[in-house]
Amino acid sequence: MRKADTSARFAERVLHGVADDGGEERIVIWIERLPGAMWGVGRAVNPQHRPSDRPRRDDYVFQGHELDDALEAANAALEDDVRVLEEEGFDGRVRPFTRSELLKPLERWFFGRR
Repeated sequence: MRKADTSARFAERVLHGVADDGGEERIVIWIERLPGAMWGVGRAVNPQHRPSDRPRRDDYVFQGHELDDALEAANAALEDDVRVLEEEGFDGRVRPFTRSELLKPLERWFFGRR
């Protein structure tokens, strides 16, 4: 499997749960910078089983220009998944995405590409 360039992925959370068949389920939620000065929020279930690390078009739960909107979408997706996992016994402790977490990588990404 060829690794995708994830240099524009600024933040990521990985949740582990139990799939319907009893096996492990891995949920990945991320915030990335997309072409056109846009933010993207993605959510993938068991991406480790895919032939490529590249996100699929339907993985994106948000695409837009506002960082605050991206944070809201990412934290809403994260909260929804944590709520379901809590019903399965997950302790629910996961850090929310924050603006400050994204600003430093944004500065490195922006100035490193000039």
